[in-house]
Amino acid sequence: MATELNMIQPSSSSSGDVCTYMWACAICDETETCQKDREGHSRWLVGKRMERIDYKILVMSNKGGVGKSTMTTNLAISLALKGYEVGICDMDIHGPNIPKMVGAEGQKLKISTGGGIIPHQAYNLKIASMSFLLQNSDDPIIWRDAYKFEFINQLLGGVEWQDLNFLLIDLPPGTGNESVTTIDLIGDVTGCVIVSTPQEVALLDSRKSVTFARDSEIPIIGIVENMSGLDCPHCHQSIELFRKGGGEASAADMGVPFLGRVPLDPEMVLQCDRGEPYALFHSDLPTADAIHGIANKVEEFCKKKDSLVKVSARPAPFKKA
Repeated sequence: MATELNMIQPSSSSSGDVCTYMWACAICDETETCQKDREGHSRWLVGKRMERIDYKILVMSNKGGVGKSTMTTNLAISLALKGYEVGICDMDIHGPNIPKMVGAEGQKLKISTGGGIIPHQAYNLKIASMSFLLQNSDDPIIWRDAYKFEFINQLLGGVEWQDLNFLLIDLPPGTGNESVTTIDLIGDVTGCVIVSTPQEVALLDSRKSVTFARDSEIPIIGIVENMSGLDCPHCHQSIELFRKGGGEASAADMGVPFLGRVPLDPEMVLQCDRGEPYALFHSDLPTADAIHGIANKVEEFCKKKDSLVKVSARPAPFKKA
């Protein structure tokens, strides 16, 4: 029977050479000859998890407050509505918001009988997040980078993601340690979606994200201009609260694809607070239609890069030695 997973406690420096993933030996074919140290074992385990996932998509921004987690959740829903197996890895350690947006706040992750972490499931999505490990949602995470490295290892390698078509990874704002470590551990990142808003200060930051992705040799799927205009409910005229068109201009200047504009809709705020994905419950409205259009472009990008692997053609599940 699955048991509840308590808050992950990263290893102290005194035991830094000790492997914390000994349970993973059960899925290894080299148990008797293994010479891997702790870091090598962690990387091996991440590789084993990621090879069962067709496409790993980073959703990123260099600035907070642009709606990155909202975009991640709704893109995942849109892809799931197409019949794909989709997961969300909430890599924002200090501000994990994905569980709130799918009505899973306060839930706890479980450990399987095999020792791996079972992702939470909601709306046909598999989800793993720091939020599931907090005793109190108001508790801050005060960790140094070494602790963050251990946690990122756990999210990517310790979680039993199993077979997925898409894994959307919601990165924290900026181009710091979490983003660098995630890219390094995954290795073969399919591409990234950069979320921005139309105003100048956000566009400056989105350009930094483009440069970061290029320097990290991550394919850029494109830029999303979020919060792009608002239709007045009274006069039905468009109101440019944060300007409009800046994301498209920025994409053109940087020579990257523009995925589309997502207009503001007050109902999206309410849906997020209720834990009900907007793209699922308001699929016929312009804002949801824009999100579905962006999801289509993400799908097209992945299909061009490599054909989607059929479930029947996937590698066999892990077997005990």
